[in-house]
Amino acid sequence: MPTRRFADGEVVRGRWPGSSLYYEVAILSHDSKSQLYTVKYKDGTELELKESDIKPLTSFRQRKSGSASSSPSRRRGSRSRSRSRSPGRPPRSSRRSASASHQADRKEVRKEILEVKLTPLVLKPFGNSINRYNGEPEHREKNDLPHKTTQVHTGSFSLQEKFHLPQESSYLSTQYSLRPRREEIKLKEIDAQEEKIVTEGPTSLRTFEVTTKQLKEVEFGGVPGVLTIMLGLPAFLFLLLLMCKQKEPSLLNFPPPLPALSDLWDARVFGLYLVWFFLQALFYLLPIGKVVEGTPLADGRRLKYRLNGFYAFILTSGLVGASLLWDVELYYVYNHFLQFALAATVWAVVLSVYLCARALKAPRNDLSPASSGNAIYDFFIGRELNPRIGTFDLKYFCELRPGLIGWVVINLVMLLAEMKVQNRAFPSLAMILVNSFQLLYVVDALWNEEALLTTMDIIHDGFGFMLAFGDLVWVPFIYSFQAFYLVAHPNELSWPAASLIVALKLCGFIIFRCANSQKNAFRKNPNDPKLAHLKTIHTSTGKNLLVSGWWGFVRHPNYLGDLIMALAWSLPCGFSHILPYFYVIYFTALLVHREARDEHHCKRKYGLAWEKYCQRVPYRIFPHIY
Repeated sequence: MPTRRFADGEVVRGRWPGSSLYYEVAILSHDSKSQLYTVKYKDGTELELKESDIKPLTSFRQRKSGSASSSPSRRRGSRSRSRSRSPGRPPRSSRRSASASHQADRKEVRKEILEVKLTPLVLKPFGNSINRYNGEPEHREKNDLPHKTTQVHTGSFSLQEKFHLPQESSYLSTQYSLRPRREEIKLKEIDAQEEKIVTEGPTSLRTFEVTTKQLKEVEFGGVPGVLTIMLGLPAFLFLLLLMCKQKEPSLLNFPPPLPALSDLWDARVFGLYLVWFFLQALFYLLPIGKVVEGTPLADGRRLKYRLNGFYAFILTSGLVGASLLWDVELYYVYNHFLQFALAATVWAVVLSVYLCARALKAPRNDLSPASSGNAIYDFFIGRELNPRIGTFDLKYFCELRPGLIGWVVINLVMLLAEMKVQNRAFPSLAMILVNSFQLLYVVDALWNEEALLTTMDIIHDGFGFMLAFGDLVWVPFIYSFQAFYLVAHPNELSWPAASLIVALKLCGFIIFRCANSQKNAFRKNPNDPKLAHLKTIHTSTGKNLLVSGWWGFVRHPNYLGDLIMALAWSLPCGFSHILPYFYVIYFTALLVHREARDEHHCKRKYGLAWEKYCQRVPYRIFPHIY
């Protein structure tokens, strides 16, 4: 295995790509696979260079006439210059005439332009990037690409290159020019003279346009994968619900008897679902709760969000309690559970079509980094990042309100249905545990609503079918699956067993909440004196990685807490069938995929710092699966 020559933090000279100019740089990291060094210039520019393009400072300091090029700024304090001075500045010589000097100057300028401009240059993002909540890796938005055009002249032709750069890079590419200011002015004067000669001459210059295509990574297996998910997931949901309603939900009886489509569709149920959806929208618009700013977008804007999800939950609880006092028959929801699931699915599809249509006219700055340009894939993942109607944020609203609060209401309906179906005066202990555990989870999410603003759903994924179906259908009708199962399949739970399950739930919740609270506090203010005891590893992005506290115990400790809680939700249902454990199986697969994706992104983003982090925190939740 080849050894590296330069160490992290070492100050050396790095060659500017495409030219023979060397500038002082600091080594940030080294990739052992590609054998590339990540270096940082004095003006903040970060590049990846080969080892052959890096020289130690001593090789330049041996020269008596000075260094090749001390820095991007103008050099001071020395009147003598070496021969490797910037070609944009003509050398002082009393023996050369003004015209000869001008001719030589133009040749050198053309030579430098050819050397620099014909070599592709990639500026790496740096500085603060956008984070994710729930322990997931930080991401930088890579879409919203304005056109950046540069044009160079070579005397016999002009080469025009169109680069699609992120908005940050578009101004960085002009801000971080390493040529002194007077040289830039000189180049512009010479360019203007050449353009005048060309336009007045008998021949015209040919223009070549080279468009660099941005390669975007797609998830879920690309177009075939998302098509399978969009068609298969709703069908799978209804098969699960149908199996759960059977008296003997055995896998040997799969598939269950399928009802006619006319029996599944009920216009009245659809109307009731719309009333629920727009009631939550009304609560969202109430001027209560504090207003906070989200993470910076690609163009620097920060959208404002009103945090009133917990208030919406209290108002909803009041309405549900009033309906019980007024003897409203909530058993209707259980009796038409499949119809409500179909109504939510239809509304999710309608909403997805609307989002897809409005995204066609959305400005590039409003597009999601996850969008690919493919119509089918973008319909699934979402093309627009933050679709809003005025100040009403559609994605943020759907994340917590209709589905998450609806999940709690459905659980309460199942508790009442169990009492009616099984002729109970009180709900079973198993049903009480399931309702209590999941109520705590929802209340915790609504109380810590601000943490949602740094999740992958908000800062990276667009709002399309994936989130619309997940928020409005999957969460309320799958996450309430244990309560739905217990209505027709009671399980008598002993108090000792219940005590162990409660202890398991509390253990998972403590890990989940403490890990997330520690991470959120560190992300909000890394210099908080309360966090001074935490150890970190500095990265080239300017961010630090936590290697102590909960995050030094295991990678993604919040995932571990989440998984323990998921198991505690299913245990009250007993072991007579695997159906109530579907959520645990699904959630485990989800976390395996999520952790593997996090490892991939973090290794690519942090490089050597991530390798050090893995050495300091070697334990993973799923160490042998990927």
